[in-house]
Amino acid sequence: MKKRTVFNSKISTGTYREFIQEIFQLVKFKVPSYVCFANVHMVVEAQRDPSFQRVLNGANVAAPDGKPVSIAMKLINRQNQDRVCGMDMMPDLLREAALRGKSVFFYGDTEEMLDLISTKAKREFPNLKISGYYSPPFRELSDTESEEMVSMIKNAAPDLVFVSLGCPKQEKWMAKYRDKLGSCLLGVGQAFRVYAGVEKRLPPWMRNLCLEWMFRLCLEPGRLWKRYLVTNTYFLLLTLNYVASRGLQEFFAPFEKAKMPRRMLRNSDE
Repeated sequence: MKKRTVFNSKISTGTYREFIQEIFQLVKFKVPSYVCFANVHMVVEAQRDPSFQRVLNGANVAAPDGKPVSIAMKLINRQNQDRVCGMDMMPDLLREAALRGKSVFFYGDTEEMLDLISTKAKREFPNLKISGYYSPPFRELSDTESEEMVSMIKNAAPDLVFVSLGCPKQEKWMAKYRDKLGSCLLGVGQAFRVYAGVEKRLPPWMRNLCLEWMFRLCLEPGRLWKRYLVTNTYFLLLTLNYVASRGLQEFFAPFEKAKMPRRMLRNSDE
């Protein structure tokens, strides 16, 4: 898939269906890969941390998850691009995996959450092959634990691994283990809880107004207030700065052209 640059982050472009097709092309040809769903938080983290920027830009697919990201793509790249949200895509990928006879693995969150997800997935998609699931401890794994984790997932041989560790931890985890696991890894984060029915989503009209962050802030104000205060403000400033600088460039362009020598003007018009 083609990518476009948004504040130094390379974001994939295409229709919702094309993203699903691209993911299953990676599965079909057994390409060790990982997929990011880039929202405002992720793009700002990448802007502030060069090492994480490399992780995001190294993704095989980086979907424009947040509505503000898709708006920024239109402003910066003059390209209409709908958001491709991990919360929407997870159930559709499970459905597609069941139809294609592909297997899935769930990694992250709590044991109770994984039980809810696997039970619902089996009920909704009886033909879906669930290779397994694992809830890692909420700390850094030791080298021995990491080796055991890699062996466990490799032995399960899933085609798709859905990962929910939170940003930027899950993206770094996928980049680190992509080649070792050999599957297609998908960092879906909060999609686990939404799919399990533990958290509700806003109606589409509120999502289109970029209000999803406000809903989540109301759910977890203590944990998220600083993130949204900093990242949303930073992303807004980046966008306004870009719009202002482009406006100035377009304003002065005719004057710059008027200053060009007659020969250069003639060549530029040919």
